[in-house]
Amino acid sequence: MKALVFQGTGRLAWQDVPDPGVKDPADAIVRVDAVTICGTDLHILKGDVPEVTSGRILGHEAVGTVVETGSDVRTVRPGDRVLISCITACGRCRFCREGRYGQCRGGGGWILGHTIDGTQAEYVRVPFADLSVYPLPSAVESSDAVLLADIFPTSYEVGVLNGGVRPADTVVVVGAGPVGLAAVVTARLYSPGQIVAVDLADSRLAAARTLGADATVTAGEDPEQFVADLTDGLGADVVMEAVGVPETFEMCTRMVRPGGRVANIGVHGKPATLHLEELWIKDVTITTGLVDTYSTPLLLRMMSAGRLPAASLVTHRFPLDRMEEAYDVFGRAADTGALKVVLAGA
Repeated sequence: MKALVFQGTGRLAWQDVPDPGVKDPADAIVRVDAVTICGTDLHILKGDVPEVTSGRILGHEAVGTVVETGSDVRTVRPGDRVLISCITACGRCRFCREGRYGQCRGGGGWILGHTIDGTQAEYVRVPFADLSVYPLPSAVESSDAVLLADIFPTSYEVGVLNGGVRPADTVVVVGAGPVGLAAVVTARLYSPGQIVAVDLADSRLAAARTLGADATVTAGEDPEQFVADLTDGLGADVVMEAVGVPETFEMCTRMVRPGGRVANIGVHGKPATLHLEELWIKDVTITTGLVDTYSTPLLLRMMSAGRLPAASLVTHRFPLDRMEEAYDVFGRAADTGALKVVLAGA
């Protein structure tokens, strides 16, 4: 089969690789029907995730059709169309029993495209299939459902829920990429007073306004002063960091009000300074997190009911064999206006 293979920092290739096979009775082999590229994949390409070694097939988000299952798989069978979660869960370890699947210690967690071969391929092996894939209703389009593999549960769990968004809150989302935009959408479920989106790109800020942001500000327009003016100098109730660089994290901690919450969603490859000399007295809560995907069934029901505007996040579509071109378009989002790219199999 063909797959997108990481070949070291800055290098990848769409090339021939061996077909995956069942290695464990809990495995499923899935033909990839729709797949997407994540900002985390770009971090891997830049060398920010050293656990990913040369030769790894990338990708952790997909929709596909089950073609083979191990003898222990009970919830899906060949022919079923499924969502492949970015998080794999053993279901038996302490953290899985607490619903914290991202911290799985039984062989799961974020492994696809990280410590085992991932979804940017014609076929993928999914361990612990009973807990790691979700049957899809026929009414949900594959190109919409693939956004439930990562960005919507990530923004909802790590951003909105960790940030404790409440009615009438002032919410600031720093970074209006796909996850930041999904945070705007899911924050609206809690009726905040106002949502502010911050980004470098005008095209992404326009998308944020379309998806429900009440105000937008570019990074060059002094977002900190903008938020201060908006809140009479108090600061935002909730600030979400959805970029993953030190400067934006530190800016988030300056924009939050006393007693407010900073929810870090971004994937960081470099250290950020935590200014405790300023924050210790402000009663600020800072949360971090890898998505657990416990919210996926809820979000899937919302999508089935037409309550999640997922389709508007997909700006570019490609056939699967144009993976390298899709990476180029997604990686140059400031120039191409790319939000989420979706690639469809044959």
